[in-house]
This record gives sequence, C-alpha cells and structure tokens, in this order.
Amino acid sequence: MRGKDQRRTERARSLRRALTPAEFALWSHIRGRQLGGCKFVRQQPIGRYYVDFVCRDRQLIVELDGGQHADRPEDGQRDSELCALGYRVIRFWNNDVIDNLDGVLETLESELEKWPLTPPSPRKRGEGDADLLG
Repeated sequence: MRGKDQRRTERARSLRRALTPAEFALWSHIRGRQLGGCKFVRQQPIGRYYVDFVCRDRQLIVELDGGQHADRPEDGQRDSELCALGYRVIRFWNNDVIDNLDGVLETLESELEKWPLTPPSPRKRGEGDADLLG
C-alpha cells in the first residue's frame, strides 16, 4: 500500500510545481489563511481525484477550469463523488480568475461563511489529557 501512497504524494507535488497562471493568481490570495482566516491547500488527493484547492475546515473544494472543461460530463461525476465524501465543490473559469479576481475572492468568502467550521474530531480517551490533570 505504501507504494500507492508514495505515487499519489509525488503526483500531488508535481502538480503543485506546475500551477497554471490562474491557479497561481488565486493561490497567491488564499494561501496563508489570507481569505477569511481559512486554511487552503493546493493539489490535494481526495478520493480518487486531485483537487486544485481545498479548505478542509469548511469542506470546500475550489476547481479552476479552462476551456477543455466546457460541457464535460466527467466533471459532474467527479463533483458528485466529491460531494458524497462530504465536500462542496465550486468551479471558476480560468479567465474569471484572471479578469475578475476580486469577484472570485468575494464569491469564495461568501461560500466560506455559509458553512461553519468543521468541529475537531473528538479526542480518544487519554489523548491530550495530561494537561488537564495538572
């Protein structure tokens, strides 16, 4: 199993090194919790896909699409599978990011506000309890 995980990690790293101009433009405005204090990561494997950006706390996936995605039924299937994993998917055209970055950021902020933070996973008994015992 480790070989498969290692290949996925290498693929994600490769995608991160090869950002499109639209991905780079958006990434420079959402990285480092710049957008609503939310942490985004890029080119992450989720399920059997690699998503452009994801805010795991708000379960929001952001996909940027070029012309090759126009009317592509595979994208609907992909979105359905990602939604079945508990994520929301929002898509923007590359040219919208380049020509109207402020509008894209406003839309993203609005989407982030619609969905509250995902509560942290409950701790297992004994995990982190040492600080509570004094």
